[in-house]
Amino acid sequence: MQHRRIPRRRAAIAGAGVTALVAAGVTFQTANASEPAKDSTPHTLTAVAAGKLASTLGQDLGGDAAGTYYDAQNKSLVVNVLDETAAKAVEAAGATARLVENSLAELKGARTTLKQDATIPGTSWVTDPTTNKVVVTADRTVSAAEWTKLGKVVDGLGTVAELQRTKGEFKPFIAGGDAITGSGGRCSLGFNVVKDGQPYFITAGHCTEAISTWSDSSGNQIGTNEQSSFPDNDFGLVKYTSDVDHPSEVDLYNGSAQSITRAAAATVGEKVTRSGSTTQVHTGTVTGLDATVNYGNGDIVNGLIQTDVCAEPGDSGGSLFDGDAAIGLTSGGSGDCTSGGETFFQPVTEALSTFGAEIG
Repeated sequence: MQHRRIPRRRAAIAGAGVTALVAAGVTFQTANASEPAKDSTPHTLTAVAAGKLASTLGQDLGGDAAGTYYDAQNKSLVVNVLDETAAKAVEAAGATARLVENSLAELKGARTTLKQDATIPGTSWVTDPTTNKVVVTADRTVSAAEWTKLGKVVDGLGTVAELQRTKGEFKPFIAGGDAITGSGGRCSLGFNVVKDGQPYFITAGHCTEAISTWSDSSGNQIGTNEQSSFPDNDFGLVKYTSDVDHPSEVDLYNGSAQSITRAAAATVGEKVTRSGSTTQVHTGTVTGLDATVNYGNGDIVNGLIQTDVCAEPGDSGGSLFDGDAAIGLTSGGSGDCTSGGETFFQPVTEALSTFGAEIG
């Protein structure tokens, strides 16, 4: 079967953003996913409430669930299911059921095949619940021979996967920004956190791998690295070493700040906001979860949040949030905030769990 291969386009100590910007895949509605059941009466939900319901239904349905996403227009949770029995259970819980072809096991199997046979620098893949497919993206550095190889692997997966090309380039880098600096590089603070009663902040791991001692934009030393994880993950923990103000909030670059009181997992379809020291504040939507990105230098990062929020060099490490909830740390992307683009984020919940820290 032939698949569409489509070119595409693109701190304050309170919390802003560094960068490693990469391209993710746009998604396409396909024939193997039916429309939501017309007779359903879904509950009106916030994105956060939808995420909690999605977690509960995922546990209850087990292998009969095939992914979820938030319908922001209708304020409802859409749950992909494989049969009518599961659909009835979903609708009874107040969500919208949608019959699809591919199970989570089949989607996971496709990702395993891609990892084994198509781990090529300059590629990414993400499970897209709105299309019930694994979307594979190749950047401009992927050669003709590599593109052919990718095509054969994706074609072999049948209706489970789809391949496309992006004009951008997947790469991590430290550049721009005016929030936190060190060793000739500049990054931005993500979120202030507390560990064992002591103040810390988290930022991108590709920043803490390159820089060990941090200063604010005025050149005053504020912290040193405690833990760092990159590649595979993209998060770092920095311990404050000076007596500076470190409120649990994000700089909105308009003279105000957003208070952050908790961390939350992202939901596909959720509206989110990013704060970064290069392009400041921009909004967008979560378009995929558990994304894998093969950066051009061979660094592979897994488990990322994919969004259509724009970002540029200097925004990495910055804050992705939804109201008072911390969602992610800017990891990478492509494009810019003039022509647009997608950006990947490291989930905050995973970083906090690894570090034994909490928002505070």
